[in-house]
Amino acid sequence: MLGPAAFGDDQILALLLGGRGGLSAARRLLRVFGDLPSLADASVPEIGPHVGERRAASIVAAFELGRRRAAALPEHHWLVRTPGDIAERLVPAMDQLDHEELRVVLLNTKNVVIAMRTVYVGNLAGSSVRVGELYREAVRRQAAAIVVAHNHPSGDPAPSHEDLKITAELAQAGKLLDIELLDHLIVGHDRWVSLRALGALGSQPAATW
Repeated sequence: MLGPAAFGDDQILALLLGGRGGLSAARRLLRVFGDLPSLADASVPEIGPHVGERRAASIVAAFELGRRRAAALPEHHWLVRTPGDIAERLVPAMDQLDHEELRVVLLNTKNVVIAMRTVYVGNLAGSSVRVGELYREAVRRQAAAIVVAHNHPSGDPAPSHEDLKITAELAQAGKLLDIELLDHLIVGHDRWVSLRALGALGSQPAATW
């Protein structure tokens, strides 16, 4: 048996919807929203009028599980060498958030990820980010380096003045704590930028760490 991986988008949605008319309801949703990514961004109130609130909740929950799975640490050692190694896991989890989040990825001396934490949720104005709080878990876990990532709900990952200011403060604090700030990633809609690649860390831009 090939399993669900061989099914079309409409067939998988039909399994989620269940009951009579599941396939026709699934196709109707795809017509209304245009494609699967657009449906994944929709809320229960937006989907509910087309299939009912209970079915809509099931669909939204399924997409949320997918995002959480994408962001979860793998069971085996997760070795990272480039900004893209982290972005490929964080972008699916962060690029469609309607609020800002700042996450910290902790690495050991071999660039293996040992933990990932969400440190801030909400407005990340420069005055609200406390450097000590951001490094607290890294110190506790004796991390050798960290990568910081946050999203722009607007969808544009271009760094702001505040982003550059925060990055400079974090890099300076990392030097004092002997915990290197390897990079600061900014996530937009299906896009991301590396501040190290832009030269914002005061060192030679590099494709690998």
